[in-house]
Amino acid sequence: MAREHLRAFEGLSGVRLAGIVSRTHERAAQLGKEFNIPAYPSIQTLYEATKADLVVVTVPELSTAAVASQCFAHPWSVLLEKPAGYNLADATSIRDAARGRNVYVAFNRRAYSSTREALKALENVDAPRFIKVVDQQDQEAAMRNHGQPELVAENYMFANSIHVIDYFRVFGRGKIIDVTPVIAWNPKEPGVVIAKVTFDSGDVGLYEGIWNGPGPWSLTITTPHKRLELRPLEQGSLQLRETRTQIPLEISQDDTMFKPGLRWQAMQAAAAVRGQMHSLATIDDSWESMKLVADIFGMR
Repeated sequence: MAREHLRAFEGLSGVRLAGIVSRTHERAAQLGKEFNIPAYPSIQTLYEATKADLVVVTVPELSTAAVASQCFAHPWSVLLEKPAGYNLADATSIRDAARGRNVYVAFNRRAYSSTREALKALENVDAPRFIKVVDQQDQEAAMRNHGQPELVAENYMFANSIHVIDYFRVFGRGKIIDVTPVIAWNPKEPGVVIAKVTFDSGDVGLYEGIWNGPGPWSLTITTPHKRLELRPLEQGSLQLRETRTQIPLEISQDDTMFKPGLRWQAMQAAAAVRGQMHSLATIDDSWESMKLVADIFGMR
């Protein structure tokens, strides 16, 4: 992800890449050469040499808390790659350590042009929304094919399901007042998980998770007169009442030139550092989504 973030920030007006740190100096040196930036041996030396305004943290889940703590020792703004914690307890410790600092979390799916266009299509719709999130995870494949540690795989709802569960808080209005399990999570026999999410605005969400089985990631938001669908999540369509036509949502060229969402997210990060309006998730906002994950899976 480090390279993808560097690409996204490179060339933005008023932004200069200042330096990089990695656990392996060879990796840092390689990226430094590619992007014409110096590699530093530690976070402290990176800050002392650059006095950078923003640091982006892209480390494995089990390293996030320790690396974030080192970053919090300096006055720059911090953008943590999601998830900001491998479970709710870890996320809580990171959130608490970040108190009084400008810390954001990189929910790049919030920055997808499909997400932004779907929100735009709903701007003047006051009617209740039914939000359905379809998730698919495979803990065995996470360890076998992607090299995830067992502890991360055990908590894969925080490490990976957070990508789609966060959509409830993007499209649902008001506060979440209830999370009701329909088919509860069984860690001994992972399978189908279904939960109802209720908002005080009248919006209702339904989470459908298929664990250790095949399935897509998808999102639908349904109102009496509009239905929006993101499947795959990088694309979207709009269907109006009394029609069968699927109207494609406009997708930004940035989402094809860069990893989807990252260019817009980088622009939002630059705006945040300058004290301008932005759409980044704060560390507190991120924690609320982590809490929702815990509630859906009965882990609080």
